Amino acid sequence: MAKANSSQKLYTRMRLWEFPDEYIIEPTDGSSGSCLAVSRLNGSLSLVDDVPQCTGVHVPKIQTVFGVIGMLKLLAGSYLLVITDRESVGTYLGYPIFKVLSLKVFPCDHSLKISPEEQKRMESEFTNLLKVAEKTPGLYFSYDVNITLSIQRLNELGDESRMLPLWRQAEPRFLWNNYMLEVFIDNKLDPYMLPLIQGSFGSFQSAIGLDIIDVTLIARRCTRRTGTRMWRRGADSDGYVANYVESEQIIQLKGFTASFVQVRGSMPFLWEQIVDLTYMPKFDILRPQEASRIAERHFLDLRKKYGNVLAIDLVNTHGGEGQLTQQFANSVQNILSDDVRYLHFDFHRVCGHVHFERLSILYEQIEDFLIKNRYYLLNEKGEKVEGQVGIVRTNCVDCLDRTNVTQSMIGRKMLEIQLRRFGIFDAEETISTHPNFDDCFKILWSNHGDDISIQYSGTPALKGDFVRYGKRTTQGILKDGWNALMRYYLNNFADGTKQDSIDLLQGHYILSVSRDMSHVSPKGGIEGIASFPLALALITMGFFFTMLSLMRVPNNMWQLFFSFLWAGLSIAVATFMRAHGRVFCNRPCLHKSPH
Repeated sequence: MAKANSSQKLYTRMRLWEFPDEYIIEPTDGSSGSCLAVSRLNGSLSLVDDVPQCTGVHVPKIQTVFGVIGMLKLLAGSYLLVITDRESVGTYLGYPIFKVLSLKVFPCDHSLKISPEEQKRMESEFTNLLKVAEKTPGLYFSYDVNITLSIQRLNELGDESRMLPLWRQAEPRFLWNNYMLEVFIDNKLDPYMLPLIQGSFGSFQSAIGLDIIDVTLIARRCTRRTGTRMWRRGADSDGYVANYVESEQIIQLKGFTASFVQVRGSMPFLWEQIVDLTYMPKFDILRPQEASRIAERHFLDLRKKYGNVLAIDLVNTHGGEGQLTQQFANSVQNILSDDVRYLHFDFHRVCGHVHFERLSILYEQIEDFLIKNRYYLLNEKGEKVEGQVGIVRTNCVDCLDRTNVTQSMIGRKMLEIQLRRFGIFDAEETISTHPNFDDCFKILWSNHGDDISIQYSGTPALKGDFVRYGKRTTQGILKDGWNALMRYYLNNFADGTKQDSIDLLQGHYILSVSRDMSHVSPKGGIEGIASFPLALALITMGFFFTMLSLMRVPNNMWQLFFSFLWAGLSIAVATFMRAHGRVFCNRPCLHKSPH
């Protein structure tokens, strides 16, 4: 249906030869194509007919690779990124989908030998960011089908577009290695150009009576404003928002295929949270006079891509969150219409921390929109029966925990609507009346939420026990406490470097030697020893013993005293470090790119 032209077939298995002056990538999947030569001096690319003969005492290293991600140029050298391990995770429209298990960066930096010492040192700092990049989670690809597009958009491609290589069919917003493929595009190396998405992919097969149902859930992260939790918030001036994810739920049964798409994304105006060692840094709304223009751009883009829009805002109405939701509501006032609706639902006030079944109140308010805007449906012949003409856009502050609980509820309700249409369910039947199917569905959405959360915050999603088990559990609440602590640690001590690594890979920044890179001498006195390891040890220890003491309170009330003691120590250390400006995020020099 949307397979790439066979003449543009991607290589599925290759052998990488490491020669002293070049890398040779040799197709070994039965293809008759030329080998790719990559200079280790300057990263230049060329096609050669054969692997050079091995001469001398230096035997080249050989490694199997399953795809070429692209090339990245730093100050002095270029760097080749390849997939060194993969696993099959399912199918999309009948074609195999693979997850990247490991990727490796191969340096083409021999020119560093003649570079100035300052440039060598800076290059070393930037290559450390590439080591972070090697641990990028949630990368998926297919050699045969374009997974950057939903089934509906895939089938709307013209015949001419379907004949193009996969990278040319790809949606740029969801093409994770878009920037890294540029040098391959310039050299017209289509068989080596493997499109990747970042997100999640899961599926299960289950029986209801004699009917076999295949359910797939795929997430596609947008690269326009990608990043980590507190380092990427809100929108940019073009209306692209942080943590924007398109989630597509697909079912296949009786020869029919149905697709339902939802999106999530940060509130579409300029706002931020500056990491300062407090548990919850304050929200800052920037240039509020531009909020309406930016929101208008954002929703205009959604209208063009998906049709009608229902924006569900799950943020609290009080405190700092209240300022954000008030700004969101004000920003969209001028664009509200039959095509663009805004609905605020105070998740925590209505559902608290345990009564998530009260989301039925929200569903009653949005049911008409879901039914009216439908889903995409193909019949047994692959012909379009109807299309999805509107999208639900959901957000909370992080677009992770409350958002995933809500999206899973919407996905569940839409699946029930579809199964009633196909005659699988009667009017009163629900997914929960089929325990095996229900369990598989819960696990699918819980894994989906965890994957997105790990990529944005570094931990699995909070409130995941409700999605996974249908109720809040003591173990789940304690796990949420631990994950919240880990998010605090990552926000302050790891995500700054990770953010720079992401920006480097996406081409959002250019490298510069124009800045003084000299290290600042440590101060004397207590500030001199108030370094990252000490602060981290004290704060982590304090929170750990606080949690431990709280768990023992039912058996020993004295533990309540100790929990306050440890919590006070942690807060005191964090407050002191904040007051002295000790935010430990040692980040290299990156400047905004016009790319």
